[in-house]
Amino acid sequence: ASGIIALSMTMNSIVKFRWINLVGASTFATYGFLIDAFPVMVLNGFIVLVDIYYLSRIYTKSHLFDTLEVRGDNKYLLKFLDFHKKDISKFFPDFIYKPEMNTISFIVLRNMAVAGVLLGHQKDDKVIKIGLDYTVAEYRDYKNGKFVLERLKDTFKDKGFEKVIAECATKHHEKYLRKLGFEMGSDGFFEIEL
Repeated sequence: ASGIIALSMTMNSIVKFRWINLVGASTFATYGFLIDAFPVMVLNGFIVLVDIYYLSRIYTKSHLFDTLEVRGDNKYLLKFLDFHKKDISKFFPDFIYKPEMNTISFIVLRNMAVAGVLLGHQKDDKVIKIGLDYTVAEYRDYKNGKFVLERLKDTFKDKGFEKVIAECATKHHEKYLRKLGFEMGSDGFFEIEL
């Protein structure tokens, strides 16, 4: 139980932290009950209730998402990319930012906090290629990706695009793309029709 709680403390994501902490506290409460250590049971039972409360708030809270289109040389965007460079390279090892290539640059907001960025360029008249779809660790619950894709579909269609494609360099990113509805195309890119 102590090991599980210690593991929960290493999580970047608040959702993962709450779930793992819930398992650890439940295990400790059960342990306290089995050895008649009622203070251990009561304290950890309280932690279980707190974790359940916050998890229910996380899953039922309506998040206010928005996107903010910025220029490719936006100073905040450049600072954000530099600050998160190491984490970005875990999911996009070949990513190198070239502002002059960008067709689209969006900062993704969640409850007015910056949750991520979406960068892409025009591959041809009808296709937009996503170069980076990055979300900071605490917001990695797929809600950002679903929102951004739905929100920007009309924007992309208005600009004449019919398809969005993305390269995949890691298994984690492949899982993410598939969860959003992308499928492997014949040209080796993951793609989704608009």
